[in-house]
Amino acid sequence: MSGATLAFLVVGILAALVGAGMLVAALRGRPGESRKSTGLLIAGMMVLAFGLVLAGFAIAWTTTEPYDFSTSNAGAN
Repeated sequence: MSGATLAFLVVGILAALVGAGMLVAALRGRPGESRKSTGLLIAGMMVLAFGLVLAGFAIAWTTTEPYDFSTSNAGAN
């Protein structure tokens, strides 16, 4: 695993944890009645989704091999 991929993985995990914390804090408030709790709920979902996507792509990049188009027989019948 390269340094850049590891950095993406660490940032993704941290973002997911921060987003989950924001969601917990928002759900303890009154999301439907308080603007602060509603905004925190939306922001928490967005940050959590960003972290999951970033970490997921870092894991997929590390565990898969590139596809070689020069050896495929996709156009042959």
